[in-house]
Amino acid sequence: MSLFQKLSVTVMLGGPSAEWDVSLRSGAAVARALSSFGHSVHVLDPRNNNWSLLPGTQVVFLALHGAYGEDGTVQQRLDELGVPYTGSGPEASRLAFDKVLAKKHFIEAAVPTARYTVVRSVSAKWPEYWQPPMVVKPSRQGSSVGVQFVFSEADWPGALAEAFQFDNEILVEEKIEGREITVAILDNQALPIVEIRTKQGYYDYRNKYTSGASEYFCPASFDASTAGRIRETALNAFNCLGGRDYGRVDIIVKPDGSPVVLEVNTLPGMTETSLFPKAAAAVGMDFAAVCQKMLELAMRRAPQKL
Repeated sequence: MSLFQKLSVTVMLGGPSAEWDVSLRSGAAVARALSSFGHSVHVLDPRNNNWSLLPGTQVVFLALHGAYGEDGTVQQRLDELGVPYTGSGPEASRLAFDKVLAKKHFIEAAVPTARYTVVRSVSAKWPEYWQPPMVVKPSRQGSSVGVQFVFSEADWPGALAEAFQFDNEILVEEKIEGREITVAILDNQALPIVEIRTKQGYYDYRNKYTSGASEYFCPASFDASTAGRIRETALNAFNCLGGRDYGRVDIIVKPDGSPVVLEVNTLPGMTETSLFPKAAAAVGMDFAAVCQKMLELAMRRAPQKL
């Protein structure tokens, strides 16, 4: 794809997930960026499965988050339509979105990750031989939706009740103490590390999306050896799930410098203040250039004209 090739692009945003509002912001920012390159941009909110692409659409930019957008469903439909789209394919999307499946793949690939167990009943008893603190997460949600922190057995019933509002399978993890960071992956390269520091509490939904609640540092201040190990771990986590083109890997770095992978995001937030664009800015790519690069990667899979 030539940088100067003007395309008919559909940006898919919104959708039926709990992250609808975040996705709308991502999609609007992406649409503005792609329009600045002269592309013909159409936006589509697939609130149900009856959607259809504008005739002549050459490529789809997926700015969806959460269920339907990140779990492989829309990717499968687009594959059936034969239209190239940004980001990972159906199977990698499904694996990354399901935190329990992703954990199993991390362990098989020797990617360091936190000890975990799975709960499938809201009345489940405290896990035997476990000590707090723990993190309780719906297995198939993003943006920290439904995530609860458990500091004592008294917190357990309420944490389960909240998490089970969003899924029927709950991941319970040992809470790893350390520095919270994220590593953006673009075209099989790990970008500079972003460190996240909340002003109060933990990096939950409120601290992610409340202006001024968190501070971000990129590149994060690690020595070269530690930074290299973190970035290599992020790439391994992304690749072991079959990710392609781009994604973001969330990690806790323990006090001894060892990284522990939390999860892989195959369609990370793409507002102009999201973490992925912050990492790209550290290597000189502005927001519009990042969106254009993602489009170019998708167009590698476009049917070739004879």
